[in-house]
Amino acid sequence: MLFRLYFLIVLLIPAFLEVNCGKQFRLGRAKGGNLGAPQGVAHEEVPPAKWFKQKLDHSAPTDLRTWKQRYFINDTFYDNKSGPVFLMVGGEGPADPRWMVKGTWIDYARKFRAMCIMLEHRYYGESHPTDDVSTKNLQYLSSYQALADVANFISSMNIEYGFDPSRIKWVAFGGSYPGSLAAWLRVKYPHLVFASVSSSGPLLAKLDFKEYYEVVANAIQEKTTSSNCLKKVRAGHKQVVALMNANPRVLDKEFRTCKPLSTASKNDIKNFYNGIADDFAELVQYNEDNRMSLNTKYKNITINTVCDMLINSNDTALKALAKFNSIMLDKSNQTCMDYSYDSMIREMRNISWTSTEGGRQWIYQTCTEFGFYQTSSGEVDLFGDQFGIDFFVQQCVDIFGKKFNKDFINKGIKWTNSEYGAMEITAPKVVYVHGSVDPWHALGMTKTRANDAPAIFVKGSAHCADMYPGRDSDIAELVRARESVEILLSQWLQLP
Repeated sequence: MLFRLYFLIVLLIPAFLEVNCGKQFRLGRAKGGNLGAPQGVAHEEVPPAKWFKQKLDHSAPTDLRTWKQRYFINDTFYDNKSGPVFLMVGGEGPADPRWMVKGTWIDYARKFRAMCIMLEHRYYGESHPTDDVSTKNLQYLSSYQALADVANFISSMNIEYGFDPSRIKWVAFGGSYPGSLAAWLRVKYPHLVFASVSSSGPLLAKLDFKEYYEVVANAIQEKTTSSNCLKKVRAGHKQVVALMNANPRVLDKEFRTCKPLSTASKNDIKNFYNGIADDFAELVQYNEDNRMSLNTKYKNITINTVCDMLINSNDTALKALAKFNSIMLDKSNQTCMDYSYDSMIREMRNISWTSTEGGRQWIYQTCTEFGFYQTSSGEVDLFGDQFGIDFFVQQCVDIFGKKFNKDFINKGIKWTNSEYGAMEITAPKVVYVHGSVDPWHALGMTKTRANDAPAIFVKGSAHCADMYPGRDSDIAELVRARESVEILLSQWLQLP
């Protein structure tokens, strides 16, 4: 049952990479999805894409409409007599086949002789259920439909491969939003999914995720030996606010704005402040996570290197802050800082598949299911209370329509927490892994509440860091976390 592997030549690599244009980090999500590619894959062989005939609407049994969902299989390690099936759940970005040959789950697969399958999430990557991503068509985009996709896929694969459901154990893996899905699969489909490894998955849907920037501030404090870094950031933001009122032309020059701030609307200004804060959010969320860098020149941008630059610079706090902003612009190949609210809304209103990388789809899910809006209201002293919850609710309305207001969003959030259990989730054989540096841990399971659903909280680790290939420089806590997951899998896979 071995698949044929195809060489991934250099010319094909860019097909898997995101085009660096526009803002690269928004709403706590990296462009192309929060789970990056694993390091160490350049010229290696990856499996070809396969396609599964999936139902469009699982809530309507008599609706026979279907579409093609992309997936990948690696069965080179598989022992068809006793091996389990490992399933990596897709999320808010394209399924990257490089995960089929690298990553911690591949190390586990070698040990447990598992078949590895990765299923792409509907509406992301190449999995297109509808002709476009118009608001009408996005009605079929939800965590409910995505979980049902997985259930239908597993049932079909059991038939296709002749798996005996009473003997073959499916183990779900996921990082970030897919980490949530991996846990929720054990809630909704425990008869199909035997166990799950949930990495950096938020379980609590929440409108005002003010804790996000609180963790950003705490992480900067945790990873540096001096409080001077936060002091300089704080001082820089205060100078920005003062200049915004007195002489915004200075900010245009220092922050390389695409248009003069003197002409900016109120929402433009909020977007500008949000953009500065997002620089630090991106820095912290992915700090030393061992993901594949799109630009090796900037792969060593960490909390420590940035704070060293801020503290040791003879520049004013404002100039030091602007210098960091320039680094982040250059990192994503942006010539200027585009803070235009209208431009952002126009981009998110585009309904064609060719122009979207998943940003519109993810915002839709936040507006209908999760919230997750990283407001400034929890860290006023550091970033200023410049982008509150109304700023994000307005985006839902402006992108999708008037009905997507605060009441509408809150109803979706209430449904999500009721459907899956939020922090009161009851699902055995799930291990939750979170890093203290990752802001998303504030909405996740970081303390063990049941012996058969342990939580592993890794001090000093970032978003999904446990999923990436290990390296000699990994902190001891991260190494132990990977080992602990392996021990749990070993124990669980021996259970009937």
